Amino acid sequence: MQSVATRRVTGAYALLDSLKRHGVKHIFGYPGGAILPIYDELYRVEAEGSIKHILVRHEQGAAHAADGYARATGQVGVCFGTSGPGATNLVTGIATAHMDSIPLVVITGQVPRTAIGSDAFQETDIFGITLPIVKHSYVVRDPRDMARIIAEAFHIASTGRPGPVLVDIPKDVGFEEFDYVPVEPGSVRLPGYKPTVKGNPRQVNQALNLIQEASRPLLYVGGGAIAASAHDEIRELAERFRIPVTTTLMGKGSFDENHELGLGMLGMHGTAYANFAVSECDLLIAVGARFDDRVTGKLDEFAARAKVIHIDIDPAEVGKNRSPEVPIVGDVRQVLTELLRRSRERGDTPNAQQTREWLERIDRWRQDYPLQVPQYPDVLSPQQVIVELGRQAPNAFFTTDVGQHQMWSAQFLKNGPRRWISSAGLGTMGFGLPAAMGAKVACPEEQVICVSGDSSFQMNLQELGTLAQYGINVKTVIVNNGWQGMVRQWQQAFHGERYSSSNMEVGMPDFVVLAQAYGIKGLIVEDPADLTGAIAEMLTHDGPVLMDVRVRRDENCYPMVAPGKSNAQMIGLPERNPLDAAAELVYCSNCGAKNISSNNFCPECGTKL
Repeated sequence: MQSVATRRVTGAYALLDSLKRHGVKHIFGYPGGAILPIYDELYRVEAEGSIKHILVRHEQGAAHAADGYARATGQVGVCFGTSGPGATNLVTGIATAHMDSIPLVVITGQVPRTAIGSDAFQETDIFGITLPIVKHSYVVRDPRDMARIIAEAFHIASTGRPGPVLVDIPKDVGFEEFDYVPVEPGSVRLPGYKPTVKGNPRQVNQALNLIQEASRPLLYVGGGAIAASAHDEIRELAERFRIPVTTTLMGKGSFDENHELGLGMLGMHGTAYANFAVSECDLLIAVGARFDDRVTGKLDEFAARAKVIHIDIDPAEVGKNRSPEVPIVGDVRQVLTELLRRSRERGDTPNAQQTREWLERIDRWRQDYPLQVPQYPDVLSPQQVIVELGRQAPNAFFTTDVGQHQMWSAQFLKNGPRRWISSAGLGTMGFGLPAAMGAKVACPEEQVICVSGDSSFQMNLQELGTLAQYGINVKTVIVNNGWQGMVRQWQQAFHGERYSSSNMEVGMPDFVVLAQAYGIKGLIVEDPADLTGAIAEMLTHDGPVLMDVRVRRDENCYPMVAPGKSNAQMIGLPERNPLDAAAELVYCSNCGAKNISSNNFCPECGTKL
């Protein structure tokens, strides 16, 4: 066996060298005492041009920026924070990535090994604090383990179900010298960690049999499809068997929403036709989705008439909320590739007529219950802002914060793969701006637009300083209604219009002046006639822009599935719900006749109602 040449280096050198070997080009972080040995080495690495460090204004911004970088590229995002408050400031970003299965390697400084457990200055047990919100974590006790640990961290973060991995490094480990042996990417072996990537052949055949039999099938696609880059396979499956496709908030971009089979997002603020489809389908094919409560509504009524095929990389998700007839554990892309191959091999002959009536029925729902874009004579509706952004920047990367503006963006923006970046599972306000920063650093030639709300934006507005320092050309649009908009909507609907602590008008900054204080172009739009020109000006400006768009204050986001209700029981539809059996006027599920009396049988075709 050939011996490996060694050289004497510090733990900090081993860390940075390992990051370089794993292809890291950008790190988002903020220095501090315990992590200074690493930043000292980073100074040399930056000077040679192999890694660029982006100095954020708050560690939460670092975690979200690394997250946005990972979502935009599919690569592992990397962020740094020092011990104590530096590390704890990363926690929200780590939890955000964990909930949405985003691959991160989070490096934190720690007090020296001899001081651990003594309540030393800026000591916190970040390993213990983050245990529930990481995929795995390490404390580097010996610098000789550094290269192996970093290689393992990248492997764990990016394989199987992706997620964040924490590496905590005591200060003296960064200083200590030792004989360094590099560990190359992909060379680590972890006994006991071997994610299943290939689907069981028998279960794949069972899934094909159900697809062949179904007359009302529906593809329900989640973030796992994005993580697996399975958009081509999903399109092929949908087109081959003429199956309509609905996506979760995390699954947006996995299927072209302009496609005739695209139904947009389902769930609490999903399209009416997607929610009707999931309520009436006879086969639900869940692809990389986890049956989240915001998707299912009342769980025992979710796809109640359907058999279920559930494909997911994580066996813990299969059967967790809904027991499938056919569970398939494996990488979404590999499973779908095998399913399509077997379909061709078996000589399956897709029958377009089999789903024709189903697709026609969905098209009637689409025509009768479209998403609404209100027009007012003297004030902009939020929906108008989103639609115009999508029209002028159809291929942009869009990030969002959380709330009404997020749901309107999900409804009206038609995104390509990885071009929708939003905190879904944790619902983190303040995510949008730093995530956009990370996406733009990753993809400097692409348009990147952050859609935010006036409340969410104030959570991490200090990252305007990072945009200014590095000239990161992110365009931020604040959909400004002067409220915590979704909180206000819920208070109006479910809390007797008692608006407790949700009005943000008093104390709101002048966002244009704020932008200018950071040396960034600021715009304000109040007149509907100015919107198109202002967006065009924003997009053509060479540099970051902050645009404050004043919209109708009490606009609500519809449709909406109220808590505890089924997906078919939406409020805010333009007409009475066609699937509400208790309604005085109902809609025939067979011939499409509507506004008919609920007298047991349709007078048009005789179908039992």
